Amino acid sequence: MTAREPGFETLAIHAGQDPDPSTGSVVPPVHLSTTYRQTAVGQHQGFEYSRSGNPTRRSLEVQLAQLEHAASGFAFASGLAAEDALLRALVSPGDHLLLNTDAYGGTFRLVDKVHAPGGLAYDIADATDLGALEESWRDNTKVVWLETPSNPLLAVVDIRAVADFTHAKGARLVVDNTFATPYLQRPLLLGADAVVHSTTKYLGGHSDVVGGFAAVNDPDLAERIAFLQNSTGAVPSPLDCYLVQRGVKTLAVRMDRHCRNAAAIAAFLDQHPMVAQVLYPGLPRHRGHEIARLQMRGFGGMVSFLHRGGEAAAVELVRRTKIFILAESLGAVESLIEHPARMTHASAAESRLAVSPHLVRLSVGLELVDDLIADLDQALDA
Repeated sequence: MTAREPGFETLAIHAGQDPDPSTGSVVPPVHLSTTYRQTAVGQHQGFEYSRSGNPTRRSLEVQLAQLEHAASGFAFASGLAAEDALLRALVSPGDHLLLNTDAYGGTFRLVDKVHAPGGLAYDIADATDLGALEESWRDNTKVVWLETPSNPLLAVVDIRAVADFTHAKGARLVVDNTFATPYLQRPLLLGADAVVHSTTKYLGGHSDVVGGFAAVNDPDLAERIAFLQNSTGAVPSPLDCYLVQRGVKTLAVRMDRHCRNAAAIAAFLDQHPMVAQVLYPGLPRHRGHEIARLQMRGFGGMVSFLHRGGEAAAVELVRRTKIFILAESLGAVESLIEHPARMTHASAAESRLAVSPHLVRLSVGLELVDDLIADLDQALDA
């Protein structure tokens, strides 16, 4: 019988997580040691100092790399630390980067306020339109950076088409896969050169750990990221790695529920008289619906909408919900609601990435969907 590759759910539970050889423990131990015994100078068992490498971190990196179909994976102390390492590995002062028109405010701040003053040039372009990328392209463009689905407008980008376009120009494509997770979408299999995650979100899944992850296949790029990971030291603690790894074990079943709940809520909002527009890739009228249907397993757990009553009504709405918690972040078991223009995307105000003050973003959790709909209904009708 021909051997078959294990499925996602199996890899999520077993990849990088062999039982402990000394005790038989099914759950790998959390290695808190900062240093490791050497039998002679330069001779050790694969680890020497936990900034450079830690068994618990390595276990998580193997797990997530296999889920993303990557040759190499690197865990960081936050999603932005992972993004920073990728930027340092891919671009230098004098290079040019294209950032999608809809991107997380923290990513924009990192590019605009940290890397641009050091000599990185960048432009904002709509990655859903290859013509827009062409118009913004320069001879020194090295990287296209996008999110799909995007944060917070849930735009969907054709990863394969942008990868082919970018590679034909001799540049590289980075995809932030935080919203989709590797359960719903695998950008490296669609041609992306690097994938980045905030593991704080769906991968951890319980609002109790901050982390980041980057995955690549190119060995030279992997070597550069490994150097930066060790040299800059923005690494997660062993306990943080354990918490992310534990969350990933249930990612598949959680994402299935996130998707079902989000689809039901999007359908409800789509019919509500106080909602001007619903942004959810699962709705057939969504501009990116067909692309999402082809490149994703499901449509995700994030829903955004424009309140017909304007900014004041949107701000009042997010204050009135009782089950949806007014908070930043996303991707956990509890449902969250926020006003992006004043919260997660405030750093992009007065830029081309600024979002409408009428916009409300939902991270749909795992509660009973009827309770969530009733909560939104009472808040919208107030």
